[in-house]
Amino acid sequence: MEIESIKHKALQGFAETGKSAGIIQPKRLTNMLAFIANAGSFDELRTPPNFGFHALKGDRKGTYAMTVTKNWRLTFTKLDDRRVGELDLEDYH
Repeated sequence: MEIESIKHKALQGFAETGKSAGIIQPKRLTNMLAFIANAGSFDELRTPPNFGFHALKGDRKGTYAMTVTKNWRLTFTKLDDRRVGELDLEDYH
């Protein structure tokens, strides 16, 4: 799967350079980004280990999330079956 765009500047820097300044749980994020990149399709994000993959509701409908920690999530939108975009690292609880 391709990650088309990353909104969170520190996460973008981490994905490009591996520098973990400004992010939490770098080891877990490395695994999560690899999981997304290696998924053959969007539906594979639902299969274990899925990192708590779930669709958001309400005004966030159309956005999906994966659990980094209790409060932090990777959020993103589905562009098509092979691409996600607007990847963000959020404390949305």
